[in-house]
Amino acid sequence: MPRAKNYIEKLKERGRESHVYRRYQLDGLEIAEILHDEKHKSLYIKLAKERGGAALRRIAKEIAENKNVKNKGAYFMTALKNKNIWGKRS
Repeated sequence: MPRAKNYIEKLKERGRESHVYRRYQLDGLEIAEILHDEKHKSLYIKLAKERGGAALRRIAKEIAENKNVKNKGAYFMTALKNKNIWGKRS
């Protein structure tokens, strides 16, 4: 029985690890880390896939450097909307 418990624990541990297969997934996770917003990492992965990661990372770094911003994730989304990178497409 102890072997089975060890195996189950090992499976649980492996499930917690990040599995990144595409560049846009890495870009999205980096953006979430830069903004300290791990809760919305799937949103950042989607944005990186649709809009490209380099420009988004640059904007995220600019926002992260600004010490006056309390909610960096919300500020990032507002910046994307103002730059017409995200939001309704005409």
